[in-house]
Amino acid sequence: MNKRQWTGLVKSFLNLFLKSNCPLCQRPAAGEFCPYCDKQLQQCQLSDPGRFWHSQQRVFVWGEYGGALKRAIAALKYDGNPQLAKPLGGWLAEAWLSFPELAIDNLTVVPIPLHQEKLKERGFNQAELLAESFCELTGLPLQRHGLERVKNTQALFALTPQQRQAEMKNALGLGKDFRRRLPRDRVLLVDDIYTSGTTVKSAIQILKHSGISVYGTVALATPNKSDRSIDFRF
Repeated sequence: MNKRQWTGLVKSFLNLFLKSNCPLCQRPAAGEFCPYCDKQLQQCQLSDPGRFWHSQQRVFVWGEYGGALKRAIAALKYDGNPQLAKPLGGWLAEAWLSFPELAIDNLTVVPIPLHQEKLKERGFNQAELLAESFCELTGLPLQRHGLERVKNTQALFALTPQQRQAEMKNALGLGKDFRRRLPRDRVLLVDDIYTSGTTVKSAIQILKHSGISVYGTVALATPNKSDRSIDFRF
């Protein structure tokens, strides 16, 4: 167990018994966030999280990647705060359930995977933790290892669309859960940040090749489409 994993476990343990400081501002917090940051996070929520659902890839996004939400995701992923996934994933689930025309029952939830080297370094897959919280509220079944990342890819946000496609080529594979048994119906992918859609496209192709249909993707955040590095044409 590395230092980051140990720190995250200690924080999670202490949060069960003690009032801790908010990881975003260090104010006292009874929950994962203090009231001030909780309010700031709610202001990041999109007024229409289903606005991208009618695109080719069908994407449902809770909030805009900026401000308090950007800091919360960074605190979750890089500062050893896995407990933050519980409220964040819960908010995503609440928004999803508020669209009953989308939130159908016959779905299997699959998180976008991390490569084993990154998983070992971080200690957890943030998409898996978000998916776990999402499933607790929605009641959907979770397949943690429906997909696997067989290539340790670099961050895609600074790459051109062509470079992203090249980086994700052969990066994902069918995970052990689906190698053992295919899902009965369609799959719902979960990720923390949806940017260009390159990773999701790769996941859809891998699953489709194995006869698995993808219903859509839910993500916690997406950058503002004014960001020129993001391709919203899907």
